[in-house]
Amino acid sequence: MNNLDYGIIGNGKSAALISKTGSLDWCCLPHFNSAGIFAKLLDDKIGGSFSIDVDENYTISQEYLWKTNIISTVFDNGEDAFQLIDFMPRYQREDGSFYSPPDIIRFIRLLKGKPVVKVKYDPKLEFATEKTYNENKGDYIKSFTKVGKYDSLYLYSSFDLDKVKNYEEIVIEENAYFLLGYHEKLIAQSLDRTYLKFQRTKTYWMNWSEKTTTYNEYNEQILRSALVLKALTFEKSGAVLAAVTTSLPETIGEERNWDYRFCWIRDASMVIKVMAGLGHTKSAQGFLQFIIDLIPHKDEKIQIMYGINGEKELTEHILTHLEGYQSSKPVRIGNAAYIQKQNDIYGILMEVVYQQFIQFETSLENSEELWTIVRGIVKIVEEHWMQPDKGIWELRTEDRHFVFSKLLCWVAIDRAIKIGEILRKGINDEKWKALRAEIADDIYLNGWNDEVEAYTQSYGSKDLDASTLLMEQYGFIEAKDPRFISTVKATEKQLCREGLLYRYKNQDDFGTPTSSFTICTFWFIDSLYKIGERKRAKEMFDKLLSYSNHLGLFSEDIDFESKRLLGNFPQAYSHLALIETAANFSKGFAPEEDLWSEF
Repeated sequence: MNNLDYGIIGNGKSAALISKTGSLDWCCLPHFNSAGIFAKLLDDKIGGSFSIDVDENYTISQEYLWKTNIISTVFDNGEDAFQLIDFMPRYQREDGSFYSPPDIIRFIRLLKGKPVVKVKYDPKLEFATEKTYNENKGDYIKSFTKVGKYDSLYLYSSFDLDKVKNYEEIVIEENAYFLLGYHEKLIAQSLDRTYLKFQRTKTYWMNWSEKTTTYNEYNEQILRSALVLKALTFEKSGAVLAAVTTSLPETIGEERNWDYRFCWIRDASMVIKVMAGLGHTKSAQGFLQFIIDLIPHKDEKIQIMYGINGEKELTEHILTHLEGYQSSKPVRIGNAAYIQKQNDIYGILMEVVYQQFIQFETSLENSEELWTIVRGIVKIVEEHWMQPDKGIWELRTEDRHFVFSKLLCWVAIDRAIKIGEILRKGINDEKWKALRAEIADDIYLNGWNDEVEAYTQSYGSKDLDASTLLMEQYGFIEAKDPRFISTVKATEKQLCREGLLYRYKNQDDFGTPTSSFTICTFWFIDSLYKIGERKRAKEMFDKLLSYSNHLGLFSEDIDFESKRLLGNFPQAYSHLALIETAANFSKGFAPEEDLWSEF
């Protein structure tokens, strides 16, 4: 398999990746950030997987069930056929709470004939650090470790459990099921119970999709991206993960492998804006509250990223026993970038607080709390905006005066002034306006390079950086400004290749980047559209959409030559940018029930 040909299923607690041949190759239970129980994605031989194997006479086709995060894989050899339906249960109970256990259900629907299959059930608990034992206990197969950290897993099925365990042939003569649970079940499992969970979960996703704003164009891609973002949301805290995987490389065979099962503050304002725009205010508010709860009131120790429960320590470890995705080592658990200093974080936080005031109602108590946060952030920016940092791309080498970091410091003060106007405080207004002007002048003078006729990656540099394309989006510069138009054109000249963009091309900690960063291509298309080159922007957008996998999903990177997907998957940032860019080409409409409410 040369591409990331996987679909994601999830239920707000965790997620799993199903390959296009129906193999479960990635899952961490009971939560997104738990140890892996299947990690074939990171090691073909010892990672562990769960597949339904058929002979070569079968053709296999796969799709998402309409408006859901449920995957259907159909196996058909002409005479015999069956459908494999994969999902993680999620639905609302009568009391309003959600049923979303750490379970995976694989429902098999017989379509015709008598298909013969073998089930390869090979879980590897704790990322295969210790041997996993499988025992048939009568009602279920129990998988467990005997040394190290004790862990266990339970597989229930209507098939003969010994045949499953021993990889023997099974004839499918009627509908069947597997239920894989992190916890032992207290109620007997059955086909009827499984089918009911399927129908309830399908209804939940269709109802959720129905609440999503519809668009004239690209509606299908927007909805699929929204469903991906929902699958990346940790229900308990409201946090949105960057991706569900760790250590999928930006380039095959290189060391740019990171754990993305965390929440980056930088993604926050974009998630909140996009989800609120799609009509999912509850998701937006949940994430916004998660961010607000993390902000220390009068203390400047704010991190660029946190664990999904708000954990602050994300110590990085290397799993040396795993080969890595297509032998791309190392495999990392945890992310050392959490200790980095990035000055852009304050602008992101202020944008988040600003979103709260313009998107949602706030109580007096909440407003007072947020106003304290606003004043605290302004004070920090005032003291630190002139200092160099690691920048948006988290370079692990020397600090620099990155233009994007300066831009976001400007955003922090600009949004603070706007929040002050909303609250009618006017406190420090003139002082803040003077600070905003000072930062703007600094960027104007030092961020621009006359020789390349563009805003560059850092002060005094000739290297370009795709992040400067966001200057217009953040309101620093107008789209018709000659400097912005020139920056867009210079960026295309230096960073665009085969219709895809580099983040930057200069050397970093690991050499020269060799793959395209998907979100940067979306940013560029967005900028082209804004400066009036709409036809070309649309052509590039359509081309970029064609590089998604068979289910419409994107990872973090795309290889320039082969167009294969690379990097962690599915990537929240890529799907957020897809939605924002697609929305530019199409006017949004309210959900159907709102359209009819006046009649």
